[in-house]
Amino acid sequence: MENKFKPKITLFHCINTFRDGSFLSSNTEDKFEVKIVEMACSSMVKDVFLLRAFESGADGVVVMVCPEGACRYIEGNFRAKKRIEWVQKLLDEIGLDGKRLTMYNVSPENEAGAAQIIQKTVSDLADLGPNPAV
Repeated sequence: MENKFKPKITLFHCINTFRDGSFLSSNTEDKFEVKIVEMACSSMVKDVFLLRAFESGADGVVVMVCPEGACRYIEGNFRAKKRIEWVQKLLDEIGLDGKRLTMYNVSPENEAGAAQIIQKTVSDLADLGPNPAV
């Protein structure tokens, strides 16, 4: 019996990248699961939220932020980047692999780009396998 890996992805995104992620859920249920967390600004993504996503069973976490220099709150995406880099190092230290956490700058309303990012994440997770912490 073949056991196909179906990645679980948690997506944190700024409301200024796109309004909702419903376009990601259509016709993908057999390939991956996605949990979407919408934030007013990417600066709201805290290390504890990122780690909790993995603790809750996510195989990968994606954070989509505004393009550099285009954050309506000036430095939100820069703050998010610093936190994500710190958590990636922590994931490497504890053996979960920092590659499971990624951040992408996404232009507003670029749903096609966001969908491509999720597809890349699914591909990357196929190589990494399931979250070893669950």
